[in-house]
Amino acid sequence: MLTHLVRSLLFVLLLSAVATATSPKPNFLFIIADDCTFRDIGCYGGQAHTPNIDRLASEGMRFKQCFQSAPMCSPTRHNIYTGLYPVKSGAYPNHTFVKAGTKSVVHYLKPLGYRVALSGKRHISPADVFPFEYSAVDNNPDLEAIDSFMAECATSDTPFCLFACSNEPHSPWNKGDASRYPPEKVKLPPYFVDTEKTRSDMSAYLAEITYYDWQVGECLKLLDKHGVADNTLVIVVSEQGSSFPFGKWTCYDTGLQSACIVRWPGHVQPGSLSEALIEYIDFLPTFVDAAGGKPAKALQGRSLLPVLSGDKTRHKDFVYGEMTTRGIINGSTHFGIRSIRSERYKYIVNFTPDVEFTNACTSSAAFRSWEEKANAGDADAAHKVHRYFHRPAEELYAVTEDWYEWHNLAEDPKFADIKAELRTQLDKWMTAQGDLGQATELAALDHQVRGGRESKAENTKKKRNKKK
Repeated sequence: MLTHLVRSLLFVLLLSAVATATSPKPNFLFIIADDCTFRDIGCYGGQAHTPNIDRLASEGMRFKQCFQSAPMCSPTRHNIYTGLYPVKSGAYPNHTFVKAGTKSVVHYLKPLGYRVALSGKRHISPADVFPFEYSAVDNNPDLEAIDSFMAECATSDTPFCLFACSNEPHSPWNKGDASRYPPEKVKLPPYFVDTEKTRSDMSAYLAEITYYDWQVGECLKLLDKHGVADNTLVIVVSEQGSSFPFGKWTCYDTGLQSACIVRWPGHVQPGSLSEALIEYIDFLPTFVDAAGGKPAKALQGRSLLPVLSGDKTRHKDFVYGEMTTRGIINGSTHFGIRSIRSERYKYIVNFTPDVEFTNACTSSAAFRSWEEKANAGDADAAHKVHRYFHRPAEELYAVTEDWYEWHNLAEDPKFADIKAELRTQLDKWMTAQGDLGQATELAALDHQVRGGRESKAENTKKKRNKKK
């Protein structure tokens, strides 16, 4: 009788193995916004009307603590497609490129039988590292091309990995219906200065988030149209924070934290919520793992499958960030930032606190309206403008209580041990990346596509020296 039981068990296991071996590989659909603060999305408590994203969250898992490694577009895109941190890949400034010989998602998934496509915004280089099947309309996903792509894959039973890369709500904010968001009724976060220009910009920005939500909805409809929704792992993210002050270009959570929603029927519990700390570099190894491959040791991220299945609730103890102003529009000649975040605390190092922190935000009309209000004698505006321009050498925040990272605890002796531990962990990470701190910052121009590009400040200085 025991022998019969063993045989029956072996037969069941054999059937299971055969079923697993013959089951179709999952498709991957990754949809990404551009300059969208995660807190502004509906299911994250925001005021933007996002019915498609909110519905997706009810059908899958919403991550409360997803982070990218750099608060700028180009390093972020390289980060996702290579599974490497920015300094390690070489793609740490903006308008950047990765080191020769780097592999991307295309190289990892094509051998597993996948077609790998990117529709919309690119911002990556060089071409041989990123040999996607490309399509785009005005830097946005080409829905007709995506329709054809999915149809071809469905007809040929070919698994696909598609990145639908929106250019919204990146400024200029000129898409969507801003009348849904009357400027006088929009809610401004507490770190904003309340001006007429800020309110009108916020209205237009929220409208573009709703436009992005429409793009998400259209992509999801195409999955249904071609009958592949049930076998597609969908990820929707918001990218770095908006270009309003204290978001994009900063290592605060508003700049680095991202919305992240994952739907995978039969694998991810609908309506679930994860508090696991995850990073954008984890997406590529997740795809490889789900496709039946073995994530390469060179990848610095870790597969999220145990978290998605509910087998694990924790993923990482720390997430990391870096910001380089050298070579960006209106950027400081050099202002390097590095950060580390645990579940409770964020530690930030500013390499050159004596240098004024500038970027495209500080030349915007909205920020100028903040300065005008400050110059007119408004103390709150003056404080926020000064705080944006001038950063201390170290910052420490209790992020679970201080969401907007406004109360710096770096000099508080009660938090000395916490600061020391985070600094030690950050130093270890920087060493592992080959990050030399200020020396790495000064070498940033050598890592840009427009290599050798100089900031306006450097050009002006050279012209003055020539005149002398």
